[in-house]
Amino acid sequence: MARVLSAAAERFPIAGTFTISRGSKTEAEVIVATISQDGKRGRGECVPYRRYGETVKSVTAAIESVRAEIENGADRVTLLELLPAGAARNALDCALWDLQAKLSGEPVARRVCRKSPAAIVTAYTLSLGTPEAMAAQARANAARPLLKVKIGGDGDIARIRAVVNAAPGSRIILDANEGWSDTTIVANMAAAAELGVALIEQPLPAGRDSVLASIAHPVPICADESVHTADDLPALEGLYDAVNIKLDKAGGLTAALLLRDAARSAGFSIMIGCMVGTSLGMAPAVLLAEDAEFTDLDGPLLLARDRSPALAYRGSLVSPPDPALWG
Repeated sequence: MARVLSAAAERFPIAGTFTISRGSKTEAEVIVATISQDGKRGRGECVPYRRYGETVKSVTAAIESVRAEIENGADRVTLLELLPAGAARNALDCALWDLQAKLSGEPVARRVCRKSPAAIVTAYTLSLGTPEAMAAQARANAARPLLKVKIGGDGDIARIRAVVNAAPGSRIILDANEGWSDTTIVANMAAAAELGVALIEQPLPAGRDSVLASIAHPVPICADESVHTADDLPALEGLYDAVNIKLDKAGGLTAALLLRDAARSAGFSIMIGCMVGTSLGMAPAVLLAEDAEFTDLDGPLLLARDRSPALAYRGSLVSPPDPALWG
């Protein structure tokens, strides 16, 4: 039976407001690609991201641009050539993985995981705000073992100190989202080291991060906006200690696996991250994160409602996806 492709935009409200250095949002906009064949269907979710020039309209158009190839049987390897890295390719790639699992009866985990998948600890993200507001968020989540703290502006040292004091038992990841500068990074990093921060994500704007080669790294630095696919890694050597792999940046699980393996070979530590999306978008990344040093797959925890079925979260532990959801 021939394949049939469909794509639909969906909106999920965020619990409150999610704020980073570039702005705030109150809902997650996602696109779900569904590929049906022989009575089975595979689904993949992506999040169009304006930082990379994506909108719901442009990503939907990109998916539609390869409709004929997908419906005529294009596989995941061919898809790498049909579309560039980004959200559209992610939705289609993950839908193809899911469809293959549904048609064959062989779970995706058996193909991509080195061992039987188990629950993993995910970071929980604290939204950018005043030191007092961020301390309140940290206090409310102080039982979580790993917190990711959005920063990126004047007064960051006060924010870091407030969070650490409010959640002294939690490991802390700082995510500046390109919000630091050449003049603030050294002092901010020194404060982070003094306060025992475990990792700093993307302190400087992508393309303006060469200064990282000439300053000390008292806390490991992780590339996010500066890394999308394995092709980006050579330019990051000597600048970063780790890379944040996101399916929406890499353009799917297939490309993310290539990036993970290349990053390991180059000596980078691995973080598996996400955009703010639902359990369907997180599911493939949970399998990718089996041996990552850091996992940040809390997107559904930030939503007012998730889809059903959903990933099982128990505190900060997230379990592998049930096949009814994905894979």
